[in-house]
Amino acid sequence: MTLRISDTKYERLKKYAKSKNISLNKLFDEFATIALAQYDAKTRFELHAGRGNKKRGLELLDKLDSLSK
Repeated sequence: MTLRISDTKYERLKKYAKSKNISLNKLFDEFATIALAQYDAKTRFELHAGRGNKKRGLELLDKLDSLSK
């Protein structure tokens, strides 16, 4: 895989990886894992939202809001 980014970003990412004591490859593997987890969560949410009851969903969100106060 080839990735084209600015030299500035490249240097900053190298420093970031070094601060975590990992290689750039490992850093990008971690980024990919996070991105895929976010994508999977979004996909699952959209699937369930399409099947769900909107009124019940809003009631649950209201309940969560009241619990956080």
